[in-house]
Order: sequence, then C-alpha cells, then structure tokens
Amino acid sequence: MNSPIIDSSMTREEAILSNLPNNCPDSIFENQMVLNVAYFGFDSKLHQGQVVIHKALASDISQIFDLALKIQFPFERVIPISQADFLWNDDLSMSANNTSAFNYRVKAGKTELSMHARGWAIDINPRVNPYIHSSIVEPAGAIYDPAKPGTLTMKHPIVQKFKKLGWIWGGDWESLKDYQHFEKSLES
Repeated sequence: MNSPIIDSSMTREEAILSNLPNNCPDSIFENQMVLNVAYFGFDSKLHQGQVVIHKALASDISQIFDLALKIQFPFERVIPISQADFLWNDDLSMSANNTSAFNYRVKAGKTELSMHARGWAIDINPRVNPYIHSSIVEPAGAIYDPAKPGTLTMKHPIVQKFKKLGWIWGGDWESLKDYQHFEKSLES
C-alpha cells in the first residue's frame, strides 16, 4: 500500500491544549488522546489524519476507521478542531466537511455541555451527513443524499458497527436528524 497523504500530524499539545477554552476543566482535557487514523479520501487516495477522543473510546474509533478503510468509505478530512483553520469553531469544521470528535463547547442553542466537550462524540462528513431540524440544515448548504459517497444510512456498515459498539446515532433521533453524529456516554 502506498504511503498515506498526511493531513494531520499534530502533537498532543497542538491538538488538545492549543487555544483550548480557559474554562475547560483539567478532568476533561486530561482524558483526551490523539488517535492517528488511516482513511480513504474523497480523492480515492490513502490519508492519515487524527481524531481527539476520550481515551476510553479510542479502541472503538480505531475499529470504526479500520472498517471504513476496509470498505473504502471516504472521509473528506480528519483533523483536530483545534487546527488553525478551525480554532475550536464547530461551524468552520462542519463547513469544511471535517470529521472531528473532542470540542469543548455547549450544545447548539443550549447551556449544557455537548457530548463533544467530553470527547464522547464524533461527527463524520458533516456536509453529506447534515444536522436537520425543521427548516434548519447545518452546515449551511449541506444536502443529505444517501447515494453520495461518504453518506451514512441506517443500514450502512459504519452505522451498524457503531451501534454494535454501543454508540447512539443521531440519524435515529425522531425530533431531528443529525446524520453526522455518534455518541457514547461513559457515565453509568
């Protein structure tokens, strides 16, 4: 297999602590790890990116990326959201179709922490797997078309693998659809 195109090779300091919001508790950021992942890109080439995820969920994410590579499921990019193009901005990351996990932030339109703030969630290819609630579609201009490469559906092997590992998929929610979103709580 050819050498991968390196999309991200950040250190832990760069990927987690660089410009991290000051109010992020030590107990949260200390549990995050940087996971190097190989993936098939939309350009049909092998890439290497990085996911920042809670260390207890790293094995699950490794299994997901192993399966994705095996079935050549494409990712646009997989770069920590602390990277200079995003600087912890979820909207910028989604608009770039970036797959990311840890992001210390509250839920959109709420005051409670997002599952991403704990490293317990990952968003995959947001431009083809958008968040849809009534007339709101995020990221702006995204279209959910199950026939497009990189799109997730109920029967997709990636969705099925996440569920087998105990994750919840936002595409199953009834009041809204968040096709990009997978989460797994570590609280009992």
